[in-house]
Amino acid sequence: MLSKPPGLFRRIASAILLVWALGFLWFALALPHPAGTIKTDAVVVVTGAVGRIPRAIAVLRAGDSHRLLVSGVASEVRPAEFAAEYRVDPALMACCITLGYESFDTRTNGLEASHWITRNHVGSVRLVTTDWHMRRAAFDLTVAGPRGLVIVEDAVPSQPSLKILFLEYHKLLARVIAWSLGWKR
Repeated sequence: MLSKPPGLFRRIASAILLVWALGFLWFALALPHPAGTIKTDAVVVVTGAVGRIPRAIAVLRAGDSHRLLVSGVASEVRPAEFAAEYRVDPALMACCITLGYESFDTRTNGLEASHWITRNHVGSVRLVTTDWHMRRAAFDLTVAGPRGLVIVEDAVPSQPSLKILFLEYHKLLARVIAWSLGWKR
């Protein structure tokens, strides 16, 4: 019977640690950027950090998209309250903005957006969320979305703390690993 060479475990552990550290550096130093002026069929914004919803409404007002889904809205928020908070004209609210109440986390944001995209026959979507959150939100929308959906990542710049970056990196790793193992949750 063959035995493992001495130190093999340490070399494997060191390689895993190196890959993890390089991945974290890439994640933290190469945050996604705003998309600029790109036209898409619709916009999906994930609720959460400051600046996300105003950015999505600005895209809609500029005519770069014609419909907007605000995913993850709290159940107590009514359309009139939303319109007042973000200074949205009632006509724009009625024609073009859908408040999504079905999601409660990033994975379910992707599911909610996918259902809305399918119902509305959307072929291209601009995804708006904070720069540090974009990779996981885009991953979940890609996994849940219809085949052939074009996703334009439009990241809202922020100044995330090291703690936020560390937590988000591990949430992304956990999501990718869970998905690759076929786990739904």
